[in-house]
Amino acid sequence: MSKIFWQALLLYPALIGASVAIAPVAMATDVAPTNEIKIAETNLLEPIAAETELKIAQTSVEAQTPSVDALNQINTYGNEGKGDNSLAQVTSVSQLSDVQPTDWAFQALQSLVERYGCIAGYPDGTYRGNRATTRYEFAAGLNACLDRVNELIATATADAVKREDLATLQRLQEEFATELATLRGRVDSVEAVTAELEANQFSTTTKLLGEVVAAVTDAFGETAGDENNTVLQARARLEFQSSFTGTDILHTRLAAGNAQTFATGGTFEGLQTFNLAPSTNNSVFLDWAAYEFSLSKVRVYLAAVGGIYSDFVPTLNPYFEGFTGGNGALSVFAEHNPIYNIGGGAGGGISIPFGERGVLGATSISLGYFADNGNSPGRISTTGTDEEFAGVDGDLGFVNGDFSALAQINFNLGDRFGLAATYVRGYHNAGDGIFDLGSSASRAIGSPVEGSAQANDPSLLLGGRAKLSTDSYGLSAALRLSDRISISGWVTKTDVELIDVGSADVWSYALGVSFPDLGKEGSVLGIIAGVEPTLRDIDVPGAGNYDTDYGYHIEGFYKYQLTDNISLTPGVIWLTAPGQSGPREDIVIGTLRTTFTF
Repeated sequence: MSKIFWQALLLYPALIGASVAIAPVAMATDVAPTNEIKIAETNLLEPIAAETELKIAQTSVEAQTPSVDALNQINTYGNEGKGDNSLAQVTSVSQLSDVQPTDWAFQALQSLVERYGCIAGYPDGTYRGNRATTRYEFAAGLNACLDRVNELIATATADAVKREDLATLQRLQEEFATELATLRGRVDSVEAVTAELEANQFSTTTKLLGEVVAAVTDAFGETAGDENNTVLQARARLEFQSSFTGTDILHTRLAAGNAQTFATGGTFEGLQTFNLAPSTNNSVFLDWAAYEFSLSKVRVYLAAVGGIYSDFVPTLNPYFEGFTGGNGALSVFAEHNPIYNIGGGAGGGISIPFGERGVLGATSISLGYFADNGNSPGRISTTGTDEEFAGVDGDLGFVNGDFSALAQINFNLGDRFGLAATYVRGYHNAGDGIFDLGSSASRAIGSPVEGSAQANDPSLLLGGRAKLSTDSYGLSAALRLSDRISISGWVTKTDVELIDVGSADVWSYALGVSFPDLGKEGSVLGIIAGVEPTLRDIDVPGAGNYDTDYGYHIEGFYKYQLTDNISLTPGVIWLTAPGQSGPREDIVIGTLRTTFTF
């Protein structure tokens, strides 16, 4: 006769008491009150081996008991998913405020609590013994007693285990055979799915994200010219997101596209986000390489290629902001305040939050620095032979060339109202645009992404090019009137110093309203009107003529979320009097954008 078997006979009084205390409620209805503890469908109990045989004779007893590992698995599965209302183990029956010595099951409860420690109470100190129980709940209680059995057998601290205990255990096992078999089937199913995923996973540290944008678009108006035909253009991005600690992300993105811009009378207004591709001939380039991680509560962002401020700075333009992707507004201008497009490339920054992050970002302080041509040593001039820098004159590198430095304070009042005050200091070589995203997403060094040509380089009015330094002051705000209506807008002034020449002022402002989840969850209707960066004043002797009247950008789009991975976005961009010189007839750009994500 096995020594372990005789040690198992110690539990006779415990399980007899358990059967007396639990049997009446186990027969109650399977429908439990609202406040009962339910074992979630994802909680899994490893069943006791169904083939366990129990033979009781008058002179000999032989039994097969469950293994220690099996009981440990039962305990693990049984405790999954328990929340704040979970049962707490008690060591004395006196801890249960609603159990009295006069109760018919008092002696059984006292034995189970004080001798075997497998009875638990609710956090409020009650046992609720008269409440109906479910079969699953009873199985959880049985699991606790089985765990205690395992401990006593393993430690051999008890006197003897009674054969009646094992008989009771056998009956309980047979009673709950159906439930245990069901849960075992769920375990097997989960393990099979897990094995399949592990066998076919791309990487243990990296996941692949993709976006393909295909857009049919055309421009109408005398300024646009008759040569502008309806076109079908596309851009594709593949991004590898790697995490090494669970709280960090390494972004590595490849991009290719063939989108070309329409002729709009010497202006960069109305440029759409899918036009931000590294080439126009579907050549593949690395257009973003960045790493972000946390130091305590501080979020750190470092970019080697393609960094922009909206990667880590709250822009307070929810539902319009698409981070140059194909799921926000149509145009670059409508995405956010142009102040965030001053510079980019290599560099980074930090964001120090002071509250929970929501739709409007967290209340925070953000600081950042980017160099447009941080990878380029030496100096470039208009007489050089490098076509990439044609027309650019000045120093390059991380500290000597084009740069921008940002500081922002972002205030949030709950999740409904946000206000951000932003300052950006910039330096721009001759021939570089001010609002150019650095070299991060432009197709050419210094190519602007929004605003008039004069606003991006006021020295064009001098018949030549000058180096520029800029101080930009922006105020952005967002108000969520409800979960279905959001209002946002901004105003920005840029003080431009034409180095050794003079000064100029550039302004921009906008107001937009969006209706998220309109028609379908994930869909958005957005309408925005404003002024792209426009030259308002220049103090330079001999400056040429320019039109000081504002030209307006009016845009409406509806992103319809066809499926979780496909969206259709029809929209219209109306530019009134674009550009600031020459003919200024209105231009209307119509677009039907399809975005695929995976």
